[in-house]
Amino acid sequence: MHEIDLPAYARALGISIHDLEDSVPVLTVDFGPNVEGRPQHYHGGATAGLLENAGYAALRVKLTEEGREARLKPVNITVQYLSAGKSQASFAKGRVTRLGRRNANVTVEAWQADRRKPIASAVMNILIA
Repeated sequence: MHEIDLPAYARALGISIHDLEDSVPVLTVDFGPNVEGRPQHYHGGATAGLLENAGYAALRVKLTEEGREARLKPVNITVQYLSAGKSQASFAKGRVTRLGRRNANVTVEAWQADRRKPIASAVMNILIA
Protein backbone atom coordinates (compact mmCIF):
# COMPACT_ATOMS: atom_id res chain seq x y z
CA MET A 1 0.00 0.00 0.00
CA HIS A 2 1.34 3.42 -0.93
CA GLU A 3 1.42 6.27 1.55
CA ILE A 4 -0.61 9.09 0.01
CA ASP A 5 -0.86 12.54 1.50
CA LEU A 6 -3.78 14.55 0.22
CA PRO A 7 -3.18 18.30 -0.17
CA ALA A 8 -4.74 20.92 2.10
CA TYR A 9 -7.36 21.77 -0.56
CA ALA A 10 -8.59 18.16 -0.58
CA ARG A 11 -8.72 18.04 3.21
CA ALA A 12 -10.62 21.38 3.29
CA LEU A 13 -13.31 19.88 1.04
CA GLY A 14 -13.45 16.78 3.23
CA ILE A 15 -11.93 14.46 0.62
CA SER A 16 -10.39 11.26 1.95
CA ILE A 17 -9.17 7.92 0.65
CA HIS A 18 -12.03 5.43 0.56
CA ASP A 19 -10.19 2.40 -0.83
CA LEU A 20 -7.31 1.23 -3.00
CA GLU A 21 -7.94 -0.60 -6.27
CA ASP A 22 -4.81 -2.03 -7.88
CA SER A 23 -2.77 0.38 -5.69
CA VAL A 24 -4.73 3.37 -7.05
CA PRO A 25 -6.71 5.35 -4.47
CA VAL A 26 -10.44 5.78 -4.77
CA LEU A 27 -11.21 9.14 -3.19
CA THR A 28 -14.48 10.05 -1.53
CA VAL A 29 -16.20 13.11 -0.13
CA ASP A 30 -19.35 13.11 1.97
CA PHE A 31 -22.06 15.61 1.15
CA GLY A 32 -22.14 18.63 3.47
CA PRO A 33 -21.83 22.41 3.70
CA ASN A 34 -18.23 22.40 2.37
CA VAL A 35 -19.34 20.99 -0.99
CA GLU A 36 -22.95 22.17 -1.33
CA GLY A 37 -23.90 24.45 -4.20
CA ARG A 38 -27.62 24.79 -4.80
CA PRO A 39 -29.66 23.10 -2.07
CA GLN A 40 -29.02 19.35 -1.80
CA HIS A 41 -26.56 19.31 -4.73
CA TYR A 42 -22.78 19.35 -5.07
CA HIS A 43 -21.16 22.57 -6.21
CA GLY A 44 -19.47 22.10 -9.60
CA GLY A 45 -16.17 23.30 -8.16
CA ALA A 46 -16.30 20.68 -5.42
CA THR A 47 -16.93 17.97 -8.01
CA ALA A 48 -14.02 19.28 -10.10
CA GLY A 49 -11.84 19.35 -6.98
CA LEU A 50 -12.63 15.70 -6.29
CA LEU A 51 -11.79 14.76 -9.88
CA GLU A 52 -8.55 16.75 -9.87
CA ASN A 53 -7.34 15.27 -6.59
CA ALA A 54 -8.15 11.72 -7.75
CA GLY A 55 -6.17 12.33 -10.94
CA TYR A 56 -3.14 13.61 -9.08
CA ALA A 57 -3.34 10.74 -6.58
CA ALA A 58 -3.33 8.17 -9.39
CA LEU A 59 -0.37 9.86 -11.06
CA ARG A 60 1.61 10.08 -7.80
CA VAL A 61 1.15 6.32 -7.28
CA LYS A 62 2.43 5.61 -10.79
CA LEU A 63 5.43 7.91 -10.36
CA THR A 64 6.25 6.32 -6.99
CA GLU A 65 6.11 2.85 -8.55
CA GLU A 66 8.71 4.05 -11.08
CA GLY A 67 10.88 5.57 -8.35
CA ARG A 68 10.25 9.12 -9.57
CA GLU A 69 9.62 12.20 -7.48
CA ALA A 70 8.28 15.24 -9.28
CA ARG A 71 6.36 18.46 -8.96
CA LEU A 72 3.13 18.28 -10.91
CA LYS A 73 1.85 21.31 -12.76
CA PRO A 74 -1.51 21.30 -14.53
CA VAL A 75 -1.40 22.15 -18.24
CA ASN A 76 -5.08 21.56 -18.95
CA ILE A 77 -7.98 20.03 -17.08
CA THR A 78 -11.27 19.48 -18.89
CA VAL A 79 -14.28 18.51 -16.79
CA GLN A 80 -17.51 17.11 -18.18
CA TYR A 81 -20.51 17.32 -15.88
CA LEU A 82 -22.77 14.39 -16.75
CA SER A 83 -25.47 14.63 -14.07
CA ALA A 84 -26.07 16.55 -10.86
CA GLY A 85 -24.34 15.25 -7.76
CA LYS A 86 -27.03 14.72 -5.12
CA SER A 87 -26.79 14.81 -1.32
CA GLN A 88 -24.82 11.58 -0.82
CA ALA A 89 -21.19 10.51 -0.88
CA SER A 90 -19.28 10.89 -4.14
CA PHE A 91 -16.29 8.82 -5.26
CA ALA A 92 -13.59 9.29 -7.90
CA LYS A 93 -10.71 7.30 -9.35
CA GLY A 94 -8.06 8.34 -11.85
CA ARG A 95 -6.28 6.31 -14.50
CA VAL A 96 -2.94 7.27 -16.03
CA THR A 97 -3.41 6.86 -19.77
CA ARG A 98 0.06 8.08 -20.76
CA LEU A 99 3.17 8.71 -18.69
CA GLY A 100 6.14 10.27 -20.39
CA ARG A 101 9.34 11.81 -19.13
CA ARG A 102 7.94 15.38 -18.97
CA ASN A 103 4.16 15.04 -19.15
CA ALA A 104 1.27 12.75 -18.32
CA ASN A 105 -2.33 12.28 -19.40
CA VAL A 106 -4.87 11.13 -16.84
CA THR A 107 -8.59 10.36 -17.07
CA VAL A 108 -10.85 10.46 -14.04
CA GLU A 109 -14.45 9.46 -13.30
CA ALA A 110 -16.67 10.44 -10.39
CA TRP A 111 -19.80 8.58 -9.35
CA GLN A 112 -22.19 8.22 -6.45
CA ALA A 113 -24.30 5.14 -5.64
CA ASP A 114 -23.76 3.38 -8.98
CA ARG A 115 -20.29 3.36 -10.49
CA ARG A 116 -21.79 2.59 -13.90
CA LYS A 117 -23.51 6.00 -13.83
CA PRO A 118 -20.77 8.63 -13.54
CA ILE A 119 -21.75 12.14 -12.49
CA ALA A 120 -18.62 13.74 -13.99
CA SER A 121 -15.39 12.92 -15.79
CA ALA A 122 -12.16 14.75 -16.48
CA VAL A 123 -9.17 14.62 -18.76
CA MET A 124 -5.98 16.04 -17.29
CA ASN A 125 -2.73 16.99 -19.03
CA ILE A 126 0.02 17.43 -16.45
CA LEU A 127 3.59 18.71 -16.72
CA ILE A 128 6.07 16.70 -14.69
CA ALA A 129 8.78 19.06 -13.39
